[in-house]
Amino acid sequence: MIEDTLESEGYGPFGAPLFDGPEARALRRVGVIDVGSNSVRLVVFDGAARSPAYFYNEKILCGLGAGLAETGKLNPEGRERALASLRRFAILARGMEVNSLTAVATAAVREAEDGSAFEAEVQEATGLNLWVIDGAEEARLSGQGVLLGWPEAEGLMCDIGGSSMELAELSGGRVGSAVSGKLGPLKLQGVKGKGARKAEIDAGVAKMAKALGRDRYDRLYLVGGSWRAIARVDMERRGYPLHVLHEYTMTPKDLRATIDYIGQADMTELGRATNTSQARMSLVPIASEVLSRVTKAFRPKEIAISSYGIREGLLYEQMPDVLRARDPLIESCRQSEAAYARLPGFGRVLYHFITPLFSRADDRRKRLIRACCLLHDVSWRAHPDYRAEICFDNATRANLGGLTHSERVYLGLALLHRYRNKREGTPFEALAPLLGEDDTSQAEMVGKAMRFGAMFSAQDPALMGKLKLYPKKKELELTLPKGDGEALFGEVAEARFKSLAGSMDATPKVRVVRN
Repeated sequence: MIEDTLESEGYGPFGAPLFDGPEARALRRVGVIDVGSNSVRLVVFDGAARSPAYFYNEKILCGLGAGLAETGKLNPEGRERALASLRRFAILARGMEVNSLTAVATAAVREAEDGSAFEAEVQEATGLNLWVIDGAEEARLSGQGVLLGWPEAEGLMCDIGGSSMELAELSGGRVGSAVSGKLGPLKLQGVKGKGARKAEIDAGVAKMAKALGRDRYDRLYLVGGSWRAIARVDMERRGYPLHVLHEYTMTPKDLRATIDYIGQADMTELGRATNTSQARMSLVPIASEVLSRVTKAFRPKEIAISSYGIREGLLYEQMPDVLRARDPLIESCRQSEAAYARLPGFGRVLYHFITPLFSRADDRRKRLIRACCLLHDVSWRAHPDYRAEICFDNATRANLGGLTHSERVYLGLALLHRYRNKREGTPFEALAPLLGEDDTSQAEMVGKAMRFGAMFSAQDPALMGKLKLYPKKKELELTLPKGDGEALFGEVAEARFKSLAGSMDATPKVRVVRN
């Protein structure tokens, strides 16, 4: 019955779900091996293709490019560790029945005198063919990674590796001009003297800015482990409550304060405080010098962290345009509903039921309310005593793209109120500063509207009736069809309806009409 209703209602601007279509199934199990100057990593993507789940993710800090500036060759110890890691990764990928496996190598292998010999050694030992890409291609792929989780990204992508740094313009869902420079911290370690290093960084950034032909971008998107480590330090310094790096933002003033903080801190202690390896922390001071110069050169108003980079860009490369055009948040929520909800498909019915209450919301907010409805029932297996808190934690810390941090908290709070009337004494209290008062009140309304609407979920959606808010009269009206619809409005449903009206500072009113 629900499926018939869904077919007649249409899917609106988001289109029919594609996570189970042939294009998505082709990307169901995709592996990427990234052989970088500092680390070697295997990522296997699985699940909703537009917003993929990380089926497997393993990283080894091999330091393949350590000492490259002085010797011109790959680090001998790093080379052995990288080869051992690649043997392991090749075996794991076969065991996971990966549909496609791409191995890509970046600055260290492309620049080293013995890079070609290493490629041949890898092929002989593992059967993997390394795709050694140039700097511009590396920049393009990293930019595509940002677009995977941030389709509306506008600004400049900056990806730092061990030996190089890439810049790419992002606009209109496309990657524009892209450049690469030898400004990775491993490379810069070979420049002796702080003054000489500063001159090297200044010259390198100026050269890249000239190649792009612009000196101002409102937003800077940071990709790479050293940038993420700096963001963790910024969170630690500010006492930031939500430790999710993706879409974490800093102002230039915040960043300057954090770079000063790094300059005065003990790296060992700071690594422990931020749960960052000492191998990574050893590169942070030099990476901070580079980032300071980048922000001075391009003068962004906001600096954002992207957890997605070259590996996600390789997945994006394989996507047809029909998948690229989709909203990663909505596709991921649809996949979760299909996999875990008791009644897949009801989330969209619920959205149409409650959306008249939020007619003044803009498209971005309605998109978030739709995501709430799709996820409203996916945690039903959790123990009832903890279901609200689990919903909140899952939403605020989930691997979801296309969400700001405040939107994560909004989503979590709405789902918390789907199962619980009060939020006092819940995990929301620690994250409350990230959400304004008006948004907090609205998230409660959404949650209580879902809590009420779920009372009809096992029945014909036509029996749900209609909700209408009269703001001037401060009246919330529920219109029910006489007969079965009226009978469904039992004591618990009535109590939930009154709670919803109370959250909207409205008087509840029920009207029964004949079909």
